Amino acid sequence: MKVSYKWLQEYVDLSGIRADELAEKMSRTGIEVDGVAKPGEGLSKIVVGHTLKVVDHPDSDHLHICQVDVGEEEPIQIVCGAPNIAANQKVIVALHGARIAGNYKIKKGKIRGEASHGMICSLDELGYSESVVPKKYADGIYVLPADTPIGDDVVSVLNMDDQVLELDITPNRADALSMRGVAHEVSAIYNKKAHFPNVEASETTGDIKDYIRVEVADTTDAPAYHIQVIKDVTIAESPLWLQTKLMSAGIRPINNVVDITNYILIEYGQPLHAFDYDKIGSKEILVRRATEDEPFTTLDGVERILDASNIVVTNGTEPIALAGVMGGLDSEITDTTVNVALETALFDALSIRRTGSKFNLRSESSARFEKGINVATLQEAGQKAAQLISELAGGTIVTGTASVNTIKPENVTVTITLERINRLLGTKISLEEVESIFDQLAFGHTLSDDVISVSVPPRRWDIRIEADIIEEVARIYGYDRLPSTLPVTAATPSELTKKQKLVRQSRNYLEAAGLTQNISYVLTTEENATGFTREEGQPVRLSWPMSEDRSTLRMNLLASLLENATYNVARKNSDIQFYEIGKIFLPNVGEVLPTESEQVAGILTGNIIEKDWQQEAVQVDFYHVKGILEAYFEAIGVSNAIRFEANSAINWMHPGRTADIILNDTVIGYVGQLNPGVSAKYDLKETYVFEFNLDSVLAVNKKVVTQQPIPKYPGTSRDLAILVAETVTHEQITAIITAKAGKYLTTVQLFDIYQGKGIEDGMKSMAYSLSFLNPSATLVDEEVTKAVEAVKEALISELNATIR
Repeated sequence: MKVSYKWLQEYVDLSGIRADELAEKMSRTGIEVDGVAKPGEGLSKIVVGHTLKVVDHPDSDHLHICQVDVGEEEPIQIVCGAPNIAANQKVIVALHGARIAGNYKIKKGKIRGEASHGMICSLDELGYSESVVPKKYADGIYVLPADTPIGDDVVSVLNMDDQVLELDITPNRADALSMRGVAHEVSAIYNKKAHFPNVEASETTGDIKDYIRVEVADTTDAPAYHIQVIKDVTIAESPLWLQTKLMSAGIRPINNVVDITNYILIEYGQPLHAFDYDKIGSKEILVRRATEDEPFTTLDGVERILDASNIVVTNGTEPIALAGVMGGLDSEITDTTVNVALETALFDALSIRRTGSKFNLRSESSARFEKGINVATLQEAGQKAAQLISELAGGTIVTGTASVNTIKPENVTVTITLERINRLLGTKISLEEVESIFDQLAFGHTLSDDVISVSVPPRRWDIRIEADIIEEVARIYGYDRLPSTLPVTAATPSELTKKQKLVRQSRNYLEAAGLTQNISYVLTTEENATGFTREEGQPVRLSWPMSEDRSTLRMNLLASLLENATYNVARKNSDIQFYEIGKIFLPNVGEVLPTESEQVAGILTGNIIEKDWQQEAVQVDFYHVKGILEAYFEAIGVSNAIRFEANSAINWMHPGRTADIILNDTVIGYVGQLNPGVSAKYDLKETYVFEFNLDSVLAVNKKVVTQQPIPKYPGTSRDLAILVAETVTHEQITAIITAKAGKYLTTVQLFDIYQGKGIEDGMKSMAYSLSFLNPSATLVDEEVTKAVEAVKEALISELNATIR
C-alpha cells in the first residue's frame, strides 16, 4: 500500500511530523513501513512551458523544432522527437542545467544542426514508472492542463514534492489498505483526531426503478449489492489533482470515470466497478454463480471458461463482469460512454480468491475483497463516487439506488479486565491510561465491576477477541515501553528419543559410507507420488496447490532422489551417491489425515572409485549397494533379523537385479537396479536404488553391540565346495550353514562361483570358507570336522547339493 504523505494530511494534522518520523513510528506500532520514497528528489530546473510554434525539422523525418515560452523574457528553442508534440500545449520543460531522473544533466546543444536549449520531457524522464503513466501519453510527452501557469516548478505542479510511504500490510490489518484506514491508524498513534469530509448530495433526476433493478441469487455470494446510475457524462481526462494522487498510489490514470472508481478504492478501500449502462443490454442485474463451461470475455480481451465456483454479474442472462475480479469487455467504459451504471458491492472472499487463483487475475480490488472491507462505509463510498462523477464528468445522478442488502453494520463488544491486560503484558498500566488508549483508537468503552466493555467499530473487523484488545493496548502504549523479563521455567533434563537416535545414527552411517544427504519437498506430482510405491490407494492432494508440480503429498522418497540425480547429471556431476531420510504420507481409509511413515532411501549411479594412476574406475553395482545396507543393519544391531530375497515383480526395478529387504518375515523395502526404461526416462545410466521403512526397524529389539577382548585361543577354518542348481541362492546356502555348523562358527565367506567347462548345464559350483573359534578353549579337529559333516549332510538333503 502506497500512502501519499500530502494526501494523508488532508485527514490528519501532521504539523511538525516528518514523513520519515511517521514511518518509524508506524513500524514500531504494528504496521511496517518498507521505505519512504521522495519522487521529486534530485530533480531541478524543470518548469511548465507553453509551445508557441512547432515545425518539422528540415533534416529529420521525426524531429520537431519548438518555440517554447518558459516564463522568461524570450521563448527558447527546443528540438523534440515526441510524436504527440503540437503547438499551444502546456508541457514539461527541463532547462539548460536541469537534472532529470537518473541524475542526468540537460545541456544546450545542437541536434541535426538546430540549436536546442532544453528538453521537453515525458513522465518517464521524471522518474515515473511506465506502469502508472497515462495510456494516452505512454509513447510521448505528458501534456499538462491548459490552465497550468507558465514557468511554475513542475515538481510542485505534479505533487512530486510529496513523500510516499510504502506500507507492508499483513493480512490481519487489511483495514490499513485505504487512506481513511491509515488516517485512523495515524490519529490513534499521535492522539490526533481524524477529519473526513462529508459526502455532499448532488442534484438528482428521475427514479432508479425506471432504469435498473437488482437481484442476487444467493446472498452468501453477495451480501450487499448496490447500483447507481449517472446520466449524460462526458468521458475525458481526469483533473491533474486526481491523476497525481493515483500515480502516487501506483495506479495508471485511464479516464475520469474509471479514475474516480480507483480513487475511491484507495480512499475507502472499497472496490467499485463502472459499467456502460447502454451496453448492459437490459434493465436487470442478476448476481449468480456461473454455469459449467460458461464463456466470458474479460476486459483484457481474453475469453475465460467459467464454472460453478465463479460468481458473475449478469444482465439477467449473460455475464457482464467476473464479480470482484474483472469487468467484461462488452460493457467497459469507453470514450463514447454517455450513461454509467456504478456498482458498489461486497462479495464472498473465498469465492473471489478461488476465481483469482484459477484465472491468475489478481488486482487491487480482488485483494481487498479477499482480505475484507469496511461494511459501514460501503454505501457512502458509492455515493461519493457518484457525486465525483457528477462533478468531474458533468453527469446527473438518477435518484435512488437499486440494492440487495443483508448487512447491518454493528460494533463488536469485547470485554476485558485491567488485571488481565497487565498480567499478560507484564506492565502496570493504570485504568486511566488504558481508557486513554481506547479513546485514541476511537473505541467506545464502559467500566462495570472492574470489567471493561470495549465497543469496536466495523472499520476494525480484525478485532474480535480479548487477545486482539490486548494487542491494541500494547502497540499504542508502545512495544518499546514493555518491560523486558526472562521467562522463569523449571529446568527439564532431556535426551534424544529412540527415533531421534536412530535417525541420527542412520545419517552418520550413510554419510560415512560416502552418501550425501538430500532434503526434498514433501509435495510432488500425482504421477511421482504413486509411480514408485507398492502402497494401495489414492495419494493425498492439496485442494488449492500453488502448482501441479507441488500438488500431492509424496508416497515415496525415490521420486525426489531421481529428480535430484537428473539435475546433477545434467550439470556434469555424473557420479551420484545420495540418500534421504524423510516422511511419506500414505492414504488412511476412513480417516481425515494420512498415515505418516519415516523412510530411508538412496540412489547411486556412475563410479564409486575414480580412475587414477594406480587403478581403473569401478562402477557401482548391486553388491556395492547391498553391502552398504548389510553393514548399516549390522551397525544398528538388526542384521540377525534381516534377509534379502530376489523379487522380479517391482515394475520400476530391474527384474533380475532386485531384492526385497525382509525384517522378521515382513517386507520393509527393496534394493536393486532401476529398470533401464525408467533410467532412460530420467537420462540416467545404470542406476541402483534402495528404500525401506525406518519405523519398522525402530520397532525391532536390537542386538547390543559390545566390544570383545582379543581371543586367547586360535581359531581354524575349513573350505567347502559344492555343486548346486543355479536357482539356489547364496541366502539359502548360508542359512543352512549357519543353522548346522554349531555355536563355534564365526563367519561364512563365499570366495568362488563357477559355471562353465566341466560343470553340467543348469548347475553352478560355489566355494565357501567357514571360520570357527572357541573363545574359552582350543578347538580340536574332531569338533570342527563334526560341524562340517553336519553342514554337508544338510546341504545334500535340503538342496540336493553335491560335495566336491
